[in-house]
Amino acid sequence: MKVVLFCGGLGLRIREYSENIPKPMVPIGYRPILWHVMKYYAHFGHKDFILCLGHGADVVKNYFLNYSECASNDFVLSEGGKKLDLVSTDIKDWRITFADTGTSSNIAQRLLGARKYLGNDEVFLANYSDGLTDMPLNRQLDEFYRKDKIASCVTVPLPSSYHTISSDSDGLATHVQAITASSLRVNGGYFILKQKIFDYIRPGEELVNEPFQRLIKEQQLIAHRYDGFWACMDTFKDKQILEDMYAKGRAPWMVWKRPTADPAQGQ
Repeated sequence: MKVVLFCGGLGLRIREYSENIPKPMVPIGYRPILWHVMKYYAHFGHKDFILCLGHGADVVKNYFLNYSECASNDFVLSEGGKKLDLVSTDIKDWRITFADTGTSSNIAQRLLGARKYLGNDEVFLANYSDGLTDMPLNRQLDEFYRKDKIASCVTVPLPSSYHTISSDSDGLATHVQAITASSLRVNGGYFILKQKIFDYIRPGEELVNEPFQRLIKEQQLIAHRYDGFWACMDTFKDKQILEDMYAKGRAPWMVWKRPTADPAQGQ
């Protein structure tokens, strides 16, 4: 199944890291967050990627054109450095399409730009390229096929330390609770889409605004609930938190590192 990844945004909220590196290429450990997202999908058997490029397209292209398997895999060096044998590989069996979808396009327009690369596949996966999770992908897929709708997106609890406060007409507080305890949930990305989605997109529209409203009206959008690990790298602080988890060996999104992981069973 093809995986469409949106990689062309400016990443304005993480500019303190670098204005020269697009957000999907900001590293966590040895590899950019884009690679971590791709490894997640590859773990579940989905290795045909379409990268929707825009801002910093050259950075993404050059990274993979000069990809070094040695950075994240064990290898054996012998014959005085003349021979190198990889013990394992990351991207040897990946297929990556690099699609220029414009520097100022929104997500829906990038998706339209990638349509020609989907071929005749009725169903495909899509993601923002800046969110990480340990969600069992096959469970979302099972629900998608069982309910037979046009689209599915993952919903997660609000990842915030803020509190919500309700008040009466006089401005007196009537209720306070942690925002994570509320019923509000956010779109975590991780879309499953049928090509029928293109019938719901008009020129200039954003995917989760007008098109998703049309899907909701026709009861064609699944909100797949997941309460496990999910994190988005929106700010430099988010990057530091993920980097710290990685450094301590507590990176739950790295499902491919689990010795007992069985993608076929959805973990």
